[in-house]
Amino acid sequence: NPSSVPEPTCSLCGQVMWNTAVHAEFVHDHADYGFETPGVKFNWRTIKDKRDAYVRRLNDIYESNVKKARIDIIRGYGKFTSDPEPTIEVEGKKYTAPHILIATGGRPAVPSDSEIPGASLGMTSDGFFDLEELPRRSVIVGAGYIAVEIAGILSTLGSKSSLLIRQDKVV
Repeated sequence: NPSSVPEPTCSLCGQVMWNTAVHAEFVHDHADYGFETPGVKFNWRTIKDKRDAYVRRLNDIYESNVKKARIDIIRGYGKFTSDPEPTIEVEGKKYTAPHILIATGGRPAVPSDSEIPGASLGMTSDGFFDLEELPRRSVIVGAGYIAVEIAGILSTLGSKSSLLIRQDKVV
């Protein structure tokens, strides 16, 4: 990713949101353990701001440690060349080294509205981390672990959530 902005779908972001949902479950169960907790409210903006600041702080620490280890970070779009030595070209500049690590990241494929009517109304899992407020209702499409985690987190925090799963055969 050529940008210096932290990737929003990092596992750490997900872990923070998972922990937030765990706390919501604890609050829900407090009465069963004798704790009186009337009027407990959840503030999405607070956890979003604190989570984003935490991730930025950790990314700065990781980058500082990489620099201290005298490792070069080259951000950009790259490709291997046909040079005899291991060589990669990034934004027109060639880099050669005995070992080259390419951390590709990933981006979800979003269908067009012509392929799936209304697709542009949705968001990818990246959008979950950009939400400015907890949605009152949510529909999560998919059955992978990220979809199931997001559905569980949103539901636990108070969004009426549905999980849509494609089924190719009757069971």
